[in-house]
Amino acid sequence: MSNFRDWTSSKLEKRFGLKRRLNSVLLAKWLNEPCVLSHFELASLDHLRQLLNKNADAWNEQELSMQFIGPIFSLVDFTEFGKFNLFAGRPLSGIVDNEELFGNPDGIIASGWLEPEMPYFCLHEYKKEVDPSGDPISQCLSAMLVAQALNSNEKPIYGCVVIGRNWRFLLLEGSIYSISDVFVATQKEIRDILRILKVLRQYIQNEVIL
Repeated sequence: MSNFRDWTSSKLEKRFGLKRRLNSVLLAKWLNEPCVLSHFELASLDHLRQLLNKNADAWNEQELSMQFIGPIFSLVDFTEFGKFNLFAGRPLSGIVDNEELFGNPDGIIASGWLEPEMPYFCLHEYKKEVDPSGDPISQCLSAMLVAQALNSNEKPIYGCVVIGRNWRFLLLEGSIYSISDVFVATQKEIRDILRILKVLRQYIQNEVIL
């Protein structure tokens, strides 16, 4: 039994046979899918961008989550009554290749309403690149491996790591994982961040309904 924070990307690759793909067609498709943003969403993003620009170097993890990440996810509205929801800090565990992994991701989007059931997306947030509780990319990957094990289908698992103003998106397909370049939320790239999350919502909605 091991906690998500006990793993590094190197350990995950050796233990579970993971391999990183630098040019993922599926990741590129997700990141580049078109999605129209409303005038309200654009105005909200401009406000949030300015707020983050003032506070990115001062906020701790909880402040970043409450005042920036939460409002971004609220704009997307990952709540589909009776079908899926956004959960924060809930325990997640599962057996991956005969080894139990567990932890409390900062956020997951999963089927279920009052409690998470089948997770589709995992979020980890940090103030620094690496802190005493572990490496953010490997923690997110560990949670994604558990999400994959809990799913009965072979659909990709999605993820995101937020480090201050920097967002990186992850995709796990079988034993292959991919990581995006950085999207800087204090720049106009904040629009891409919201667009990508809105596309993710459509992916999840289609999967749950089907």
